Amino acid sequence: MPSTLSFFIKPIIASLLAFAVIWWEAGTEALILVAILSVLEITLSFDNAVVNAKVLERMTPVWRKRFLTWGILLAVFGTRLILPALIVSIAAWTSPITIAVLAVTDPAAYGELLQTVGAAITAFGGTFLLMVSLKYFFDQEKSIHWITVVEKRFARWGRIAAIEIALAVTILLVIASVSHEDAATILSAGLIGLVLFIIMEGVGSAFSPTGDTLAKQGLSLFIYINILDSAFSLDGVVGAFALSSNLLIIVTGLGIGAYFVRALTLFMVARKTLSELTFLEHGAHWAIFGLAGAMFAGLIVEVPEILTGLIGLLFISLSYRTSRSATK
Repeated sequence: MPSTLSFFIKPIIASLLAFAVIWWEAGTEALILVAILSVLEITLSFDNAVVNAKVLERMTPVWRKRFLTWGILLAVFGTRLILPALIVSIAAWTSPITIAVLAVTDPAAYGELLQTVGAAITAFGGTFLLMVSLKYFFDQEKSIHWITVVEKRFARWGRIAAIEIALAVTILLVIASVSHEDAATILSAGLIGLVLFIIMEGVGSAFSPTGDTLAKQGLSLFIYINILDSAFSLDGVVGAFALSSNLLIIVTGLGIGAYFVRALTLFMVARKTLSELTFLEHGAHWAIFGLAGAMFAGLIVEVPEILTGLIGLLFISLSYRTSRSATK
């Protein structure tokens, strides 16, 4: 069994190199900002690591390795750089190349544009994460429950076909009707998140984990897990501009955090953490439900990002404690 350090040695080395480059190029203040963004990303994404670990258990060792290599490139440059630029370009009806150039040459102006499409990003991410949590709780085959009085009832409701879709659409309609943001933007972005989740669920269930479909299943799970990572991280990308308008600082800080979160995911899979800590997965999905709720609430009132993070940490901590007590 590999040592604990072996899972984190590469992220540690990469972080130290990144810190050194940032300090050399931009100074101590930039180094501090990168460190803050890294810690925030790790703290706010622990529930993401738990859910990713469950998906990763279904992947072969080859695809697990790709999750940490190819996946980290997608996480750093795709989710935290390219995808926000694409969203801004679509919302502003401007060429993605123009937006990309603006992001490099005038990060402050790019940050302002990113803030203007914050509602679309929030609605998309909130709907996708809501579907992730509802799909888990409405699973009628789920026999182990943490918050029993609620989860048992949800599991029974799961007998109703597509109930999670109906509930997500209803919530989206209510939020769009009371939000101060443009209703059409919220509805269209939310429906894109909903459709994307349905497509990924369909693709994932189309392949069995045996025979000649193994590679296809690995690819579908790889795509799904990176979309999930994007949904978790998009609001963090927007919030990062509140700390700095320097794109290099933001990408480096969030990238370091993402690397550690992915290493943590692989560690939990190798150590079979979810098997030993029975209710940790439940806590992670409650944290996802809370995050989705906080994102939707942010379309109506201002929600401090620290509060969003505390919701996730609370559920994870309580489920960890319950799991430990259950094993004694």
